[in-house]
Amino acid sequence: MGGKKLIQRIHNILSLIVFTFFDLLDYVLCIVYSYLDELFEKTASSTSCYCSRREQEKNNDNIEQDEVSETLYKRPNLFRDMGLLNSRRMRLQRSSSKLIANRWSDCGCESCVAWINNGDNLRLHVVVHDPDLDDKLSENVIFLHGFISSSSFWTETVFCNLSEHTKQNYRLFAIDLLGFGRSPKPRDCLYTIRDHIEMIEKSVIFPYRLNSFHLVAHSMGSIIAFALAAKYPQHVKSITLIAPPYFPSDNNKQDASLFTLGKVAEKRLWPPLLFGSSFMSWYEHLGRTVCFILCRNHKIWEFLLRLITWRRDLHFTIMDITRHTHHSAWHTMHNVICGGSKYMEEYLSILRDAKVKLTIIQGNEDQVVPIECSSSIKMKVPEADVRIIPKTNHSTIVLRHAKEFTQDLESIWMSCH
Repeated sequence: MGGKKLIQRIHNILSLIVFTFFDLLDYVLCIVYSYLDELFEKTASSTSCYCSRREQEKNNDNIEQDEVSETLYKRPNLFRDMGLLNSRRMRLQRSSSKLIANRWSDCGCESCVAWINNGDNLRLHVVVHDPDLDDKLSENVIFLHGFISSSSFWTETVFCNLSEHTKQNYRLFAIDLLGFGRSPKPRDCLYTIRDHIEMIEKSVIFPYRLNSFHLVAHSMGSIIAFALAAKYPQHVKSITLIAPPYFPSDNNKQDASLFTLGKVAEKRLWPPLLFGSSFMSWYEHLGRTVCFILCRNHKIWEFLLRLITWRRDLHFTIMDITRHTHHSAWHTMHNVICGGSKYMEEYLSILRDAKVKLTIIQGNEDQVVPIECSSSIKMKVPEADVRIIPKTNHSTIVLRHAKEFTQDLESIWMSCH
């Protein structure tokens, strides 16, 4: 026991040292990016990041203040909190021009900016499996992927394992959420829950005239699924969620987002997944640098991987890692995963009262979302069916058991008849 405590203490000290260094590095990069943004885009530095913003400085008049997560501008940073940033901000402040569609640090290849030509008629990329039946005869299922993923998470697992009965009687919609995959990645969007819901309505629910539908979602997509179901409780036939990140807090709404950030991205060096999550979630400019290296040059990295592996087609999970911008991923992480925690109690109450069939599936080795999240939902919605799958983690629960998982989905849908 003494050895474990010693190792834990050493780990805590090392974590403190490393993340303090990250505080300094992120502060320095804030200065660097401020000058680079002005140089390449002629944009005021105050529009480039959240380092000097406070709650009263939310600068988008088209959304309610509550829709922007407090974690965007209340993340503590030792060097920024010393006030060293404020004088620099005042010196660089000037009137801003209209934000361009993509940053100089984002990828500008044809596939990444093709959506820009659509103007105001933006639509999400949606893969549709249509049984060619009358709308009144077919059932509808909407699939929502998790963070830094795409519709391929479903098309490459569930869609290719469907039974003949499902193929003939169900219309399936696998969506690339706003800012990910082949969907638009607008610069002037804050990627709030409302933004995501409105794009799903505009791209699927309204054009296909869905009067009823099932929902299937993984990880971050579960929060959007909760919000969508709470808006249409009488239209949702079932909700199936895989590893939903739900962290109930005894604190008020203003602190719920920060509480969730501390849970999903605790500043620790181990395990690696938690370290990566904390690195990308707490440090806006370090995260932007990673995206500048990986996402902006994704074609080069894909070429090198094909060369090394001698494979023409890379696995879809590798391709999905770079199919976003830092702006879209950063805001979705904070405004959906963290900011969404403020509304979860309301969502769960609506679904409990509407008696919507809710199924939670999670792997017992999940290191991204603790199993306690599923248990907490069960406490709020006692009728929820919670299934813990042994020897599976956050992604293998679907990726390595696609056939069994698809069969479970089909049985859930059929039980709602």
